[in-house]
Amino acid sequence: MMTKREYDDGSLNEEGYSKRLRVPFTYDDDLMRKEQNGGGQVKRTRLVQVRKDCPYLDTVNRQVLDFDFRKLCSISLSDFNVYACLVCGKYYQGRGRKSHAYTHSLEAGHHIYINLQTEKVYCLPDGYEINDPSLDDIRHVLNPRFTKEQVEQIDKNKLWSRALDGSDYLPGMVSLIFVH
Repeated sequence: MMTKREYDDGSLNEEGYSKRLRVPFTYDDDLMRKEQNGGGQVKRTRLVQVRKDCPYLDTVNRQVLDFDFRKLCSISLSDFNVYACLVCGKYYQGRGRKSHAYTHSLEAGHHIYINLQTEKVYCLPDGYEINDPSLDDIRHVLNPRFTKEQVEQIDKNKLWSRALDGSDYLPGMVSLIFVH
């Protein structure tokens, strides 16, 4: 693991690579970096390593993912900074060392989490961001986006689609179950 001193020495080149380590970074919330904002105050941001490879990608369980629930942490019931565990489908707050998601990653051995607001995927407890196109289907289900033309054509669609859990459905149809 790299020390904080290696990041805080300001040795990033124009492309966002560490001159010393040659690792790409984005500013986010893992390692702290101080920046001066327009009001003269010091803003603290964090550096996160972005990786395309992750040894835990095969643990993602699409069958348990359901983003139709209210996006609240299952422990603190907070709606701020919530992540979904892509292994068990539960929602947890934060990803810092004392957060519920971090604790869950250590206790349950679940490593892949998606931020429900930014749609960024992270590996915990390692803390790096995962940039892999195999997770794009999960991002689409989390926040579906449709063009005006797609919405106009949805009633005319007669083709069945397949959900993440493997079940077939007709897009636009909603089933109702009446219980007496």
